[in-house]
Formats: sequence, structure tokens, C-alpha cells
Amino acid sequence: MAKCAICEKSISHGNKLSIARSHISKRSQRTWKPNLQTVKVMVDGNPKKIKVCTKCLRSGKVKRV
Repeated sequence: MAKCAICEKSISHGNKLSIARSHISKRSQRTWKPNLQTVKVMVDGNPKKIKVCTKCLRSGKVKRV
């Protein structure tokens, strides 16, 4: 399963709504996936590849090698 190694953001589920004539006519299931990137990070002094979401990368929670 796709999951961020830092914040543990994962797939979320919900409904896709079909709106016609200002009326919700149909509902079907859909998923939202996090934007994960594989990056090299120093973990305990060793470089390691982990999957991190782009929000954690931009906020500086992860330092690349």
C-alpha cells in the first residue's frame, strides 16, 4: 500500500458525485492517492531509499543525501 514514511499519509476513500441539473444523480466510489516520491535519505548514518510525500519534502521534514 502507498504510504509516506514520515507522516504516514495513505490512500483515502470517498464518493465521486455525478451532478446533473443541480441534482446529485449518482454516487460511485473513488480513491485519492498521495503524491509519493522515492528519495535517498540518511537513516542512522546510512543512505536509504524511502517513499515520502511531496508535502513532507517541501516542508523540510526530510533532508536528501
